[in-house]
Amino acid sequence: MSTDTWVVTPTYNEAENLERLVRGLRAELPQVGVLVVDDGSPDGTGDIAEALGAELGRVEVLHRAGKQGLASAYVDGFGRLLAEGAARIVQMDADLSHDPADVPRLLAALDAGADLALGSRYVPGGGTRNWPLNRRLLSRFGSIYSRLWLGLPYRDLTGGFKAWTRDALAGALAEPLASDGYAFQVEMTWRTVGAGGRVSEVPIIFTEREDGVSKMSRDIAIEAAWLVPRLRLRR
Repeated sequence: MSTDTWVVTPTYNEAENLERLVRGLRAELPQVGVLVVDDGSPDGTGDIAEALGAELGRVEVLHRAGKQGLASAYVDGFGRLLAEGAARIVQMDADLSHDPADVPRLLAALDAGADLALGSRYVPGGGTRNWPLNRRLLSRFGSIYSRLWLGLPYRDLTGGFKAWTRDALAGALAEPLASDGYAFQVEMTWRTVGAGGRVSEVPIIFTEREDGVSKMSRDIAIEAAWLVPRLRLRR
C-alpha cells in the first residue's frame, strides 16, 4: 500500500465521530494519511484532530475560520494534498456514514484501472441503513435527475465517498467550480468523465449518522437542482 494515499474529510462539530473515523481508517490501512479540514468547530473537533496527529502521526489538520461550505473545504484539502505529492486521495464524510472498511475496495478499483472510484449506494450490493424515507427519496431523485440531464450511466452521482488518482483529481480542479454545496459531487464526476476519465462504481452501505446533526438542507437541494442543467448547457 502506497504511503502516498491520503483521506480528506471536512468537519464541523464532529467531536463525537472523528476519533472513531481516524482509528477505523488506521485499522484498515496502517500507513494511510488523514487530512482533516475543520471549519472552526466550536465543539473542539480541530483540537481532537491535532491530538490524534500527535499520537498517531500522518494526521494533519487544515484549520479554517468558520463554515465556508463543503466544496471549498474539499478544494482546499485537495489542493494541499496535491501540493504535498499525494498519489491517491479518498474523500469521505467524518460522521461515520461512510465505512472505513470500504476504503480498500475503492483503492482496489483505482489499482484495476479506474481514475475515479465512486462509492455507490445504488448498484447491486449497495444500499442505505437507518435513513428516513424523505432522505432516501431525495437522494434517489437527485441521482436519477443528474443521470438524465447529463447522460451519464452511473447510478450514484450525489454520493461523497470517492477515491481519485492524482491526475484525475488535478484535472477536475483545473478550472474554478460552479457549485458550493453537495452539487459539487455531481460536478466533479461530470468533469472527470468529460476529460475522458475512467469511472468505476463500488457498492457501499451508507449508514445514517448516529451522533451530531446532518448538514443537508433545502437550500443545498435547490442549488443542485439548478446547477445540473447548467453543467449540461455549458458543455
